[in-house]
Amino acid sequence: MVLSSDPGGRGNVPLELQKAAAERLGYVLAASNNSRNGPSKPRFEATEATLTDVQTRVSIDSRRVVLAGFSGGARFSSQIASMCKCSAGVLLSGAGFSNGRTPSPDVVFPVFSTVGTLDFNYREVIFLQGLLAKDGYPHWLRVFDGKHQWPPAEVMEEALAWFRIQAMKTEREPREPHFIDAEFSKAQARAQGFERSGDMLEAWREYTQIAAAYDSLVDVNVIRARAEALGKDKTVREAAKREENEFREQQQLTSGISARLLVPTQGFDAQQETDRELHDQIARLRQNAEQENRPERARVFQRALGEVFVMITESANSLLEQKDFSAAIRLYEFATDVAPKSEWAWEQLATARALGGQRKDAIAALRRARDVAPDKGSFAKWLQSEPAFDPFRSLPEFKTLFSSD
Repeated sequence: MVLSSDPGGRGNVPLELQKAAAERLGYVLAASNNSRNGPSKPRFEATEATLTDVQTRVSIDSRRVVLAGFSGGARFSSQIASMCKCSAGVLLSGAGFSNGRTPSPDVVFPVFSTVGTLDFNYREVIFLQGLLAKDGYPHWLRVFDGKHQWPPAEVMEEALAWFRIQAMKTEREPREPHFIDAEFSKAQARAQGFERSGDMLEAWREYTQIAAAYDSLVDVNVIRARAEALGKDKTVREAAKREENEFREQQQLTSGISARLLVPTQGFDAQQETDRELHDQIARLRQNAEQENRPERARVFQRALGEVFVMITESANSLLEQKDFSAAIRLYEFATDVAPKSEWAWEQLATARALGGQRKDAIAALRRARDVAPDKGSFAKWLQSEPAFDPFRSLPEFKTLFSSD
């Protein structure tokens, strides 16, 4: 069984990505639309209810429950696995362990990590692999072309197949030689593909994890020797150093913004000056992310921009929950600077402004949200149901938001 957790309560998203692989590999899939980022108690209750519901409907092997999660859902899934000591594995997408915790050798379970090349958490996920190896966790890493998102269906299939390999290796299910040989061949082909493309760092990582995953199942002496040879190769060492430099630059780009953004400046005039400088700084970062033609430079800017967006919105969401509307409005305004085409950012800004009594500015933000919304029908449905706008519903300017022009 695979029990998935999405940060936004969109349980159908991972299910659709996992469906084909689950049918081929024999997994039951489950997810909750009530499990989302936020307070822990409702999330634990939603997960427990989902698991109980599945057990009343189908017979599942309790030794083969894999916990899957994306972003905050990944952190939550790792937390459950660490607490219950019952998981057959965790599929971490776009994030590491919960609340910045590092793995513990006291509770060891298989970990399949996935991350997009442009994900702002790329650095964290790469760094996690060394910690997992240090503490004896069976682990596998798959990097895919993408941003901060669930991995594509083919990566989901690779992950679910890998968990079966782990189950066979630990004798939690019978070994199937044909399946093992087929997956081993696929893994070798991927490693060889990295070599042919000249991506020697990824080739080294791939050979290293193949040797660890398939040891005792097949003869991995040739694979291990290739991994050791690549580990000594100058090209691989230089690529690893370049990656470290990218991580360092990303941190430099984001730390300067976060330090000034989240710590208020004393005095109104000083704050206004700081905010003007921050708007300019964010605009330059966004311009670099959008216009840089060199891939190795563009990904640094794009990861940094994504990290700034999440940092801002998480802080703004917390302020909104605390009903500190003026502080939340300030941060949501910065969020729309970072991502001017984000419907969600404009909707959040409009909501904060409405709750803060800024009717005219709230309507203006709603117009922007409608303009960038890819699905006008979904936007209208959200607008109709959001209670923050109840005082506006009789206003002519509010009613025009439902028109298509």
